[in-house]
Amino acid sequence: MTSPEHATRWLILVIKLPAAPSRHRVAVWRELRKIGALSLGQGVWAVPEVPVFANGVQRALELTSTAGGQCVTLKASGRSDQDAVLFQEMFTAARSADWTEFLADCGKFEAEIAKEIRIAKFTLAELEEEEQSLERLRRWHRDLTARDVFGAPEAAEAGERLKQCAAVCEDYSERVFSALHSPNEDWS
Repeated sequence: MTSPEHATRWLILVIKLPAAPSRHRVAVWRELRKIGALSLGQGVWAVPEVPVFANGVQRALELTSTAGGQCVTLKASGRSDQDAVLFQEMFTAARSADWTEFLADCGKFEAEIAKEIRIAKFTLAELEEEEQSLERLRRWHRDLTARDVFGAPEAAEAGERLKQCAAVCEDYSERVFSALHSPNEDWS
C-alpha cells in the first residue's frame, strides 16, 4: 500500500456559478465530464494532479470566470492510506463505467456493419459513414486511455475490441470495393 506521502495528489475544484443563465453551469459541467473529473457533490470535482488534466481544468476555470463564478482549487492526497485508496478506487470505477460504455458502442458498430453486409448495402456513402464511426471510436479510445491514469480493468478489452472494429470495417471496405468494381454483365 502506498504511504500518504507518495499517494497520488488530487486537485479538488470547488465551483460556484450563478444560477442563471444555466448555459454557463452546463458548459462547466460538460468540460469537467469531458476530462473525466470525478463529481464529489454539487459543485465539487476532483482529478488526479497529472498533466493530462491540466488543459481541461484550465478551460473549466476560464469558463467559470467568464460566467462570473468563483472557483477554489485545492490540492489533496487524503489523510490516510485508506483515503488515498478510496479516492483512486472511485476514480477508477468512473473510468470503468466509461470503458463499459465504449465497449457497448463497439458492439453497436459491429452490429451496424453486420446489418449492412446482411442487406448487401455496399455503397461508398455507407462506407464513409462507417469509417467516420470507426474514427470516432478511435478518438474516444485515445481520450479514455489518456485519462485512465490508474488502469481500469476494462481498458485491455477495449483495446482488443477497437482492433476488432477496425478489422470488421476493413472487411466491409473490401466488400464495398468488390461490389463497386466487379464486372457488370450488362456491360459485356
